[in-house]
Amino acid sequence: MNNNTALLGLLAETSIHAGAGQMAGVIDLPIQREAHTDWPVVFGSAVKGALRTLADEQKAPWLNAVFGPETANASDHAGALLVSDARLLLLPVRSLTSHFKWVTCPALLKRFQTDMERLGLGNTAFAVPEVTDLNQALTSESAANALFLEEFRFTVKSADLGGVITALARLMGREDAAAALQRQLVVVNDDRFSHLARFATPVNPHVCINNQTKTVKPGALWYEESLPSDTVLYVSLYAQAARVNGETKTATDVLKHITQDLFARPYLQLGGNETVGMGWCKVTICREEG
Repeated sequence: MNNNTALLGLLAETSIHAGAGQMAGVIDLPIQREAHTDWPVVFGSAVKGALRTLADEQKAPWLNAVFGPETANASDHAGALLVSDARLLLLPVRSLTSHFKWVTCPALLKRFQTDMERLGLGNTAFAVPEVTDLNQALTSESAANALFLEEFRFTVKSADLGGVITALARLMGREDAAAALQRQLVVVNDDRFSHLARFATPVNPHVCINNQTKTVKPGALWYEESLPSDTVLYVSLYAQAARVNGETKTATDVLKHITQDLFARPYLQLGGNETVGMGWCKVTICREEG
């Protein structure tokens, strides 16, 4: 076991709106995306802020040592916890012929393996399946009929995804995760996934009503994008020794504050719209080898 690294698996139980802060086309409030892939992401600064807020709500005495001082005193010392972006791993996509599917692609799985290797967590035993055909989908179970995801029709091919399912199930915090993935996991071509990740995310209209006339206020109509519930993401954590003068905390101590003290209840709220129930994720902590 590596004593200063861990991985947080995040299963969205409600939709997440981590806003990009700028308009993208007709969408007034788009979600954050990676610049080079256009895949959805929650930036590390937002994740670290959510972790700090949770620690602050619990009045944790180690808050400043782990996360650093408030902005006004930022020059005093740096925080001791390094937090990565919350990277996408499984995107729930509606199926026109069955229950929704958890969709991923070889590029996402390879990146997940690379991240686990860098953290020294050893979860790289599964073979990443290759999908060369744009209209082919790999599943654990053979299907007699074609698979429809959004507007696309896929030819289903059975593949051995047992290793992938075992690795991904550890991140989901559900007792039935392996069985659910066995039924619902789909691996598609990288290029086809890029299209789904760009255009299969929910976009909801919002309006503001004038209380007197009960009509929409002028200009008060906007469109907001979100990540759907059941999205699976993961966050890499790397701890260093605390930099607070006069206080000794090893990297192991710093990481224990997160993995053992912070998540007495395994939930974290990410992004905006907390008051309408958005952003709640089930947290699973992964530190073991294998």
